[in-house]
Amino acid sequence: MRIDRTRLHDTLLAVVVAGVSVALFVLYGPDRLQAEGIAVDGMRAPDSFGAVLVVLACVPVALRRRWPLSALCATVVPETLLAVFGYGAGISCLAGLVLLYSVASYRGLAVALGGLLVSLVTYTLGAVAGPARVASWSEHVVVAVVLVAVWGAGRSLRLRRAYLEELKDRAARLERAHAADTRAARAEERSRIARELHDVVAHHVSVMTVQAAAARRVLAADPDLAREALSAIEHTGRLAMTEMRNIVGVLRTDSRADARAELGPQPGVRDLPLLAEQMREAGLSTRLQAEGEPRPLPAGVDLAAYRLVQEGLTNSLRHAGAGAKAVVTVRYEPHELDVRVEDDGVGAAGLSTRSGHGLVGIRERVALYGGILSIGPLPGGGFEVRARFPLKDGQ
Repeated sequence: MRIDRTRLHDTLLAVVVAGVSVALFVLYGPDRLQAEGIAVDGMRAPDSFGAVLVVLACVPVALRRRWPLSALCATVVPETLLAVFGYGAGISCLAGLVLLYSVASYRGLAVALGGLLVSLVTYTLGAVAGPARVASWSEHVVVAVVLVAVWGAGRSLRLRRAYLEELKDRAARLERAHAADTRAARAEERSRIARELHDVVAHHVSVMTVQAAAARRVLAADPDLAREALSAIEHTGRLAMTEMRNIVGVLRTDSRADARAELGPQPGVRDLPLLAEQMREAGLSTRLQAEGEPRPLPAGVDLAAYRLVQEGLTNSLRHAGAGAKAVVTVRYEPHELDVRVEDDGVGAAGLSTRSGHGLVGIRERVALYGGILSIGPLPGGGFEVRARFPLKDGQ
């Protein structure tokens, strides 16, 4: 449809150019030129044959976009015949100007220069072959300037069109790059949320499972102790739901709410005493000790340290065995934060059972902040999860 409309427009333009050219051919005959004081020497009066030649010179305008240079060359024969038969040079110059503009606008520089040369040669041949009137050098210069100006206008349009196409292509590339960045950011965010959810669910569900087992064992013998265990389960469940709601809420809020969610309070080293108390209630004897002078930590390192302790204690609760003890050590050094979780449980025998998705996620967290993670059994028995986070500028 687009090609058909283009051909239709060019055909209509050819009809208009032919009509105007024939009208000028009829109106500006030798009598009219003499009446205006223009010297005419042997110029032939307009007739039907000359009008046909004028129309033939305008017909190629209909092909100006598809074959512009060929159409321009096709006008050379009728224009030369008009000059040879004495009708005067430049009778059909309007069609030549349109085709010269089309060549400059729709073809490369080499072809465009060839079109300009064809136009100049055609005018020169017409002026030499049919000297119907003596033209001054100034008139020839004006015609040459007009031809060059029309050619320059066509080249300017082509360059502008190419510039706009480049802008569109650049905008499309930027849009594709932005879409790729958005997909990568979303994938990273999904990975982060998956790690957060795993840490929250694994820890709280493990605590609730241990407490439920304890409540079941003492339900008949000591209902009050069972009631305390059930209350602890309820409290742990509420904590889990609150953390999960804060994490998943990011997925269904707008951008400003996302920013508020990202800036919202996250658990950190300051919350380790509450975590240790929760683990003691679940049946894991947990001791928390701090070494060095505590100081504010970067938010990412603070959260990663908390999640590491949470995952380490959760694994100790699951795998260390009954009566095991855990020690959490947070050491503040000048340029490093050392976080260590140790237990005296199963030890090397439980190494294969302690390498789950949670520890893999902790490894990713520690690597994200340039830390060093070591996980494995202790020489004298037990298991250790340790991470060292580098701190910059005294943080």
